[in-house]
Amino acid sequence: MPIDLAPETGVAELAQRTARFISDVVLPVEDEHRGVVHSDEVRTQLQTAAKEAGVFAPHAAPELGGHGLDMRGRALVFQEAGYSLLGPLALNIAAPDEGNMHMLEAIATPAQKERYLRPLATGAVRSCFAMTEPAPGAGSDPDALTTRAERVPGGWRIHGRKWFITGADGAGFAIVMARTTGEPGDRGGATMFLVDADNPGMKTVRHIETLDESLFGGHIELLFDGCFVSDEAVLGEVDEGFRYAQVRLGPARMTHCMRWLGIARRAQDIAVERAAERRLFGSRLADLGMVQQMIADNEIDIAASRGLITQACWELDEGRSGAQSTSIAKTFCAEAIHRVVDRSLQICGALGVSGDVLLGRFLREVRPFRIYDGSSETHRWAIARRTVKRHEQAAGR
Repeated sequence: MPIDLAPETGVAELAQRTARFISDVVLPVEDEHRGVVHSDEVRTQLQTAAKEAGVFAPHAAPELGGHGLDMRGRALVFQEAGYSLLGPLALNIAAPDEGNMHMLEAIATPAQKERYLRPLATGAVRSCFAMTEPAPGAGSDPDALTTRAERVPGGWRIHGRKWFITGADGAGFAIVMARTTGEPGDRGGATMFLVDADNPGMKTVRHIETLDESLFGGHIELLFDGCFVSDEAVLGEVDEGFRYAQVRLGPARMTHCMRWLGIARRAQDIAVERAAERRLFGSRLADLGMVQQMIADNEIDIAASRGLITQACWELDEGRSGAQSTSIAKTFCAEAIHRVVDRSLQICGALGVSGDVLLGRFLREVRPFRIYDGSSETHRWAIARRTVKRHEQAAGR
């Protein structure tokens, strides 16, 4: 089936307005804060401005104040928002909130949607997704999940430790993955729970110092020490947490790719501007063959990333699992985006490593993408397994 690459008129217009909003409103704030903001006041100001500009929450349903874009529409708009490190925050499409909204919209009860999804979609609160654990717990292998929830009168008690929980500082609630049956290493047996931030059983252990700093709310280690939640806190069905996580996982991988592709484009624009102006050895940088190769390779990586994102988003919009296409896109984009930013910094030379441009910050921010949402090595393992299985099935027929 052919894929129509032409965006709908309304989507293209929203993307153009988003690009103008990022340029006129967000980039000056990013420059002021050097790309890193942890002030809720600044977040609120940016989101208020996005609402006034009519570009807020492009992914959310219209009844939640959003534009209701499908995945292909999001690919266009999110990339424009991602041109600034603060753009996703301004539009309320930053991780982990954007992925949590997608999942809540798909599986939450009407009461849960009113209590958690609506304030999240409007920017009244933030959220986090508590899945990853310190070794030997769940990471790239979710089946290693050790956090456990036990039935007690009136609900559940959660015991365990999570870390690298993005956005947990100041979040209004957490979506917590805990094992309700089986043992670590067993397939399945996990349940998702909605845990309010003021629950005394959920405690912040520490802020983890990381290479990246721009994701709002940091990366936090959490302790669940007899954390009691009622039966109404169960998100979806008991023991079906891993299945529900797939609702979030594929789209969240793609929206990460979309946002970071915006930063890759920004890095390329900075490098090309520098190459066109800077003169060395009697000519412009842009006229030197080695610089031309880096500029061309950046364009190739950007175009290939955009194409893989489009393919994966089309499959998700068609209702397919998209497991293989999202793994391929995530692996390639994570590495290609890093290459683009690294080459751009190299083209700019001393300027690139200085604080006069944000290329050094961009490089720090995009590097962890090769690890989170599944490391490149884990995705390659899964891609190869699916490919061999497809071959064996074809040979069997």
